[in-house]
Amino acid sequence: MGKPNILDVPSRTDRVVFAPEFGQRFVVTVDTEEEFDWSKPFDRENHRLDHVPRIAKFQQFCEGFGVIPVYLIDYPVATDPVAAEVLRDAVRSGRAEVGVQLHPWVNPPHEEAVNEFNSFCGNLPPDLERAKFRKLRDSIEEAFGVAPMIYRAGRYGVGSATAEILGQSAIAIDTSVRALFNYSGSGGPDFTGHPLYPYWIDKAGGLMEMPLTTVFWGPLRKQGRWLHPRLWRAPQLRGVLSRLGLLERISLTPEGIDAEEAIKAIDIAVDDGLPLLVFSFHSPSLRPGHTPYVRDEADLDRFYDWWRRVFAYLEQRSIAPACVREIMDAAQV
Repeated sequence: MGKPNILDVPSRTDRVVFAPEFGQRFVVTVDTEEEFDWSKPFDRENHRLDHVPRIAKFQQFCEGFGVIPVYLIDYPVATDPVAAEVLRDAVRSGRAEVGVQLHPWVNPPHEEAVNEFNSFCGNLPPDLERAKFRKLRDSIEEAFGVAPMIYRAGRYGVGSATAEILGQSAIAIDTSVRALFNYSGSGGPDFTGHPLYPYWIDKAGGLMEMPLTTVFWGPLRKQGRWLHPRLWRAPQLRGVLSRLGLLERISLTPEGIDAEEAIKAIDIAVDDGLPLLVFSFHSPSLRPGHTPYVRDEADLDRFYDWWRRVFAYLEQRSIAPACVREIMDAAQV
């Protein structure tokens, strides 16, 4: 057998089987990262961390619903004393979990040119990807007092060497696969053929993939995997199909997806028997003005209302929250 590779589409036999009592669950992941202008070229220095104190409010909000958020932390946040102060107690007491998120352009060692191709860490030479990852992992462990067990590549940019690097570092779960999305046009990976359910990247090594949840909705959703990628040159037609309610791609995120759409996606995922629903958003959305999705305080109010409605609906559908520890404990090897 060859080396495990996150870019490979798994076989059905790689699907993770969970203990019966695990049921169907959901997990909230937070891309916990620096603020930068998404419309400008990547820059090692031009970023801020003004939103980091706002993470405390989101943590308290989640605790009120019994949710243990998973903060996937990149290097500027991992080395920020405020971030450690905000989250350390919650992490050590099990009310939050931390994982690794690698943004290579702000993560030492700085040996590569800063450009779009190299913003996908899987495109870097394996030794450099490994060195950046280990520097970040060690920084997170030092700041928060726990060894991270979950990883997400910044911009979902895994490569052929990523699985081996994670396996060497006791990472149990990768959550870099954004199923149904294709980033190859800008040098990144193509996940259009990857499944939504968790699967083993390396069962012997105990490395699981937990894809972010995206579903197709509408009368044409069964043809979505075939049809949607073929419309990439015709974005207007994609828009027409969405407006007509014929085919819509919905991700489980408050960023650009309203609560009604998210609830439709939850219904599809649950009714299709997906064992784990993976939600995500970027931490700079916790303070207005740092992402396109939360521009002012009214947007921030809507952001929190989105989560209230979604958490209430998940409870209505008897979908309980999960965390990394519970997911790994329930996975039957």
